[in-house]
Amino acid sequence: MRIHRLEQRQRLPISLEAAWDYFSSPAKLNEITPPDFGFRITSPPEPAMRPRFASGRPKLVAPLIWVSWVTEIKCVVERRTFIDEQRFGPYKFWHHCHTFEETEEGVIMTDVVHYALPFGWLGSLAHFLFVRSKLKRIFGFRRKKLEEQFGNRV
Repeated sequence: MRIHRLEQRQRLPISLEAAWDYFSSPAKLNEITPPDFGFRITSPPEPAMRPRFASGRPKLVAPLIWVSWVTEIKCVVERRTFIDEQRFGPYKFWHHCHTFEETEEGVIMTDVVHYALPFGWLGSLAHFLFVRSKLKRIFGFRRKKLEEQFGNRV
């Protein structure tokens, strides 16, 4: 099983408290996910970030084909980091660490995703043909939406 890595760092000209409030709300995921991804959160909203299960239904494979995705918030260090891991979904392995670092200019937000695909060489081919580019597009969209929401990078 080959584990892939995707990392994105972004400076946001906002306070650490504002960043935590925004990113610890699962409902915000809809705002920063491309519309054609068709992501819908199906679990009930939570008032605060805490270890828990969450579920969603993204369109991952093709139009009109929905895949259930259940993640678990594994670790929460208030205003510093949280980790979500897939329990059921399209990946063989998914570990996403979100970190927030306060600076004089705002917050540096870092996403580090380690993931692996199922189906051996077919999964490797799918990664080469479209999974890698789709994940890069999703995180690129996220970067752009956050710049629109909070201002340009500092």
